[in-house]
Amino acid sequence: MAEQAMGRQALALLKQLEAAAQAADDLAEATRLGFQQHPQMTIFTSFPGLGELPAARLLAEIGDDATRFADARGLKAYAGAAPVTRASGKKLLVLHRKVKNQRLAAVGYLWTFAALRLSTGARAHYDRRCVAADRHTAAQRHLLNRFLGCRYYCLQTGQTYAEDQAFLAAQPIAA
Repeated sequence: MAEQAMGRQALALLKQLEAAAQAADDLAEATRLGFQQHPQMTIFTSFPGLGELPAARLLAEIGDDATRFADARGLKAYAGAAPVTRASGKKLLVLHRKVKNQRLAAVGYLWTFAALRLSTGARAHYDRRCVAADRHTAAQRHLLNRFLGCRYYCLQTGQTYAEDQAFLAAQPIAA
């Protein structure tokens, strides 16, 4: 008797899970179709690591108003990628932002994580930051900072992402 009741409960929970998964799939498809009709879709998806769903999420968090941010620094600060500098007397402290758009920071983390595998320039930038004693999250934040600056420029000029312009070859340091 108890086994039958638990079996029915498990079946009911499985049906709820199946319905939730179907609703998530329907929402993802509707998001893709809506994003494909947006005029800036090609600019967003030209970035490495940004598929249609993460790009749509990025667009939803940032918006498509070109005048929303006065410059790229405003966008970077909104996303939490720009550092905060605190100076008092002879002390100077550079910290990461804690007050930020958390959903934008989350999509930025996924974006940069995927870009490390897909973009040689992004990987080289990340590796340079790690050699400069940055930890993983700090190096990813620097990479997101770079990508957001590129994204701001691309949307202002109407150009798609160009790897060779975003990550110029590292110049050797003169002795």
